Amino acid sequence: MKKYRSLPAFFLVLALAAGLCAPAALAAGSEDFSVSAASAILVDADNNEVLYEQNADERRYPASITKVMTGLLTVEAIDRGELSMDTQVTLEDTLYTGIGEGGSTQDLKAGEILTVRDLLNCALIPSANEACNALAVAVCGDIPSFVDRMNQRASELGMTSTHFVNTHGYHNANHYTTARDISLLCLEAMKHPDFREIVSSVSYTVPATNLHAERVLHDTNALVSNFRVTGYLYQYAVGIKTGSTPEAGYCLASAAEKDGRTMIAVILGGKNWRDSSGARVEDNYFSESKRLLEHGFNDFSRREILSAIDPIGTVPVSLCAEQDYVTVQPAAGLEATLPDGLDPALFDREVTLPESLEAPIEKGQTLGTISLSYGGRDYGTVDLIAATSLERSQFLYIKHQVESFFSHLWVKLLLLALVLVILFLVIRRLIFGSSGRSRRYGRSKSSYSSNYRGRRR
Repeated sequence: MKKYRSLPAFFLVLALAAGLCAPAALAAGSEDFSVSAASAILVDADNNEVLYEQNADERRYPASITKVMTGLLTVEAIDRGELSMDTQVTLEDTLYTGIGEGGSTQDLKAGEILTVRDLLNCALIPSANEACNALAVAVCGDIPSFVDRMNQRASELGMTSTHFVNTHGYHNANHYTTARDISLLCLEAMKHPDFREIVSSVSYTVPATNLHAERVLHDTNALVSNFRVTGYLYQYAVGIKTGSTPEAGYCLASAAEKDGRTMIAVILGGKNWRDSSGARVEDNYFSESKRLLEHGFNDFSRREILSAIDPIGTVPVSLCAEQDYVTVQPAAGLEATLPDGLDPALFDREVTLPESLEAPIEKGQTLGTISLSYGGRDYGTVDLIAATSLERSQFLYIKHQVESFFSHLWVKLLLLALVLVILFLVIRRLIFGSSGRSRRYGRSKSSYSSNYRGRRR
């Protein structure tokens, strides 16, 4: 197999142009964009593609964004039939485990009976910490087992820099994550209709229970609800979860749908800041999240970066009487969500194909691969297939077999030995053959003469 950057030659020129033009292309995308937060990430949720990142792998505290994992494990248990949204849960004395002063709560009480639906809404809308512990017991029987499952699920989702020690996100030095890991978690959680419906709700009413009057819950996400903070409503927002502690700063995992597209943005370690007049701006993590989401909608578009009908190159072919090459093309096209200023022609193409092939070749036969990348990011790999079928010539095949047979060293040595033997015999005959006959004939004549006595008279 051989690897090279492009086929045919003009693709090599494009690859060289990519190296020269890359900085300008990136500037047209996100180079001039930044977020007022310690770390951030923007993901095209429809295609699971990262569009923007800022210290996305830096370890941070997630605060109440932790509740996204608690919600995910609960709805997954519902999907498995282990419980339902209407399952009634009697709250236990472990309700406030790991929750210190200042933690958000809905004043749930041990012995109080609520449904799983009520508890999910308490946990995800007003961010009630104790509701998360109640859900943990309902799903796993106890809180430690549930936390173990949180970490196990994080590993399964590829959240390699995450570790949970509680169900709710109350600060603990060993409870940490990254913006990238949170984006993976949110991508999975938003696949579940029950979860998606709750986190996009402005409010929810918990009916009166055996120990409490009716509760009206209001979303803490100012992109969805203006109950707690005004001025940040975003008409396209569909979630997801806020979080804040002195150690974590202001955090928000947000999602929005616009024109049939879905974006997910994560901001960790947001801080309040001052505007040009010096006035303090509160809750800027909402405006920064909205700006990040709009960046995805306004400055990126879905485009084709590899066409399935465009030929990529050729490979030499033997044993075919019709032609001595086969054209290869992608088995499928590739699309990507790209900055509007980035030309797909500037992508690096790494093509892997064999040095040569032998007929027969079937149309659609996989012959190699092509990988596309840009700016150090891989955008996908596609099989390269034969564009046409090539039949094998029987005459050329037999000729090739004969030539191949006589090309073996042992055959050559055998033939050489045979030639040498024949040559030896010929030379021997030339040297000794005639003289031997002469002597044989001479002896016969002499013998005949000496033995002949003649007729006596």
